[in-house]
Amino acid sequence: MSASIIDGRALSAGIREELKREVDGLAARGVVPGLTVVLVGDDPASQVYVRNKAAACGKIGIRSEVIRLPGETPESELLALIEGLNRKPDVHGILVQLPLPDHISEEKVILAISPEKDVDGFHPVNVGNLSIGRDALVPCTPAGCIELIRSTGTEIAGKHAAVIGRSNIVGKPMAMLLLREHATVTVCHSRTTNIEEVVRQADIVVAAVGKPNMVGKSWIKPGAVVIDVGINRLPDGKLTGDVDFDEVRKTAGFITPVPGGVGPMTITMLLKNTIKAAKRAAGRS
Repeated sequence: MSASIIDGRALSAGIREELKREVDGLAARGVVPGLTVVLVGDDPASQVYVRNKAAACGKIGIRSEVIRLPGETPESELLALIEGLNRKPDVHGILVQLPLPDHISEEKVILAISPEKDVDGFHPVNVGNLSIGRDALVPCTPAGCIELIRSTGTEIAGKHAAVIGRSNIVGKPMAMLLLREHATVTVCHSRTTNIEEVVRQADIVVAAVGKPNMVGKSWIKPGAVVIDVGINRLPDGKLTGDVDFDEVRKTAGFITPVPGGVGPMTITMLLKNTIKAAKRAAGRS
């Protein structure tokens, strides 16, 4: 029997309706959540991502601003811009689109953003709060993955989850979020011995390595929930994930497609973080 496909677009649409009601409620109190996205350079993929984020904000009533800078912008100029945005009370969320040009330090940029406005959830303060179980702005893609797993009706607590990949953006925060949900978590990476055998023991598998079709049918325990974070472009131009979808769906219980799975949820969680930051700011003022 084929796995049930987890429709990220449909789930995202439902959550965005709820978020719009929250935004309407804040607006009635005179608070309009504001997100500023900074784009340095003209990377085509980044241009698409930024456009999609701005459109999503507009549909639910979040005030969105996109600041576009030339690729040769000095690092000092970008840091000064961020400092100015930190001081603006009507900017609740700041997102600097990655990747950045080689001459700009990603670490310095992340550190420059106020933790209260870090809607990407990458600042060490937010990472630290997540790791010790305190309230935090959580990285958007892992947060979206948790919602996708919940949507299947799967009880995460007590389950064995395997996270394939240990990046700061997805793998590590994903593991921490699963731990927060009381799963038993194994993080697999390039040095993991017998990785296929390790993953096959898991009830929940999150693949985030950036290798096309790396995870095959033999990796997956029958009935497992499989979340494919990967998005890779093949030589023929088609998009595929880290999971061999056609094969794995023969074994899994639930599986996300690429595209249409994790991607829509990432932007939805960005909207959620922006609203959360606006609520926090309104409470402080």
